[in-house]
Amino acid sequence: MEKLSIIKIGGNIIEDEISLNKFLKLFSNLKGNKILVHGGGKRATHIASKLGIESKMVKGRRVTDPETLEVITMVYGGLVNKNVVAKLQALGTDAIGLTGADINSIQSDKRPVKDIDFGFVGDVKKVASKSINKLLKADFTPVFCAITHDGNGQLLNTNADTIASKIAVGMSEIYDTSIYYCFELNGVLEDFNDKESIIKKINSENYQKLLKEGIISDGMIPKLDNCFDALNSGVQKVHIGNTSMLTKENNIFTTITL
Repeated sequence: MEKLSIIKIGGNIIEDEISLNKFLKLFSNLKGNKILVHGGGKRATHIASKLGIESKMVKGRRVTDPETLEVITMVYGGLVNKNVVAKLQALGTDAIGLTGADINSIQSDKRPVKDIDFGFVGDVKKVASKSINKLLKADFTPVFCAITHDGNGQLLNTNADTIASKIAVGMSEIYDTSIYYCFELNGVLEDFNDKESIIKKINSENYQKLLKEGIISDGMIPKLDNCFDALNSGVQKVHIGNTSMLTKENNIFTTITL
């Protein structure tokens, strides 16, 4: 089975031109089949405030009203995505920028209203792995932003970590898939105040222990739950760390397995 790497980058890398350029160089040099997934929440918040649109967050998740959805579509699907694609072309990577609506690649359901109405937020239900594979087979590198659609003409704001995980699961029918979640830290930390205290390996057993001891908390919980969902659905390995984990020289990051 051929290998496929799915790399997700967060807002902090996108916001910093030097970090972004450095990452894209590493991504371009990565051999084999690869897909890039990016967010852009910080940029969206910044541009929304310039337009006088207040960003509403509940438990770290964005509430997406119609006005916010317009900003997200412009920022994620336009500004951030096309900037990344242009930079990759300059590095010799033939990238193609996509939302989940393009080639009907990622369909979602609008999140049902329970305690909170998140507005136009999507929960992924279907990834068109065969269509995405056609792009890979044609030597294109897909670059997905964090937007999906419902199949009835409605775009939906969707968590980028989840998109990376669901694409990896969908593609695992065809490839031996690995996910790389790149962010500003070197991995999952045992002590948040000690940036060197990286937990190198997490499996389902020691994950429960880390949760009980409160070592893994807050925003890291949904990220890791996503990782285990992916592993339970056919993904081979998940890695969390800074962008240098894409180089052979760096072995300081967190690897998550069953």
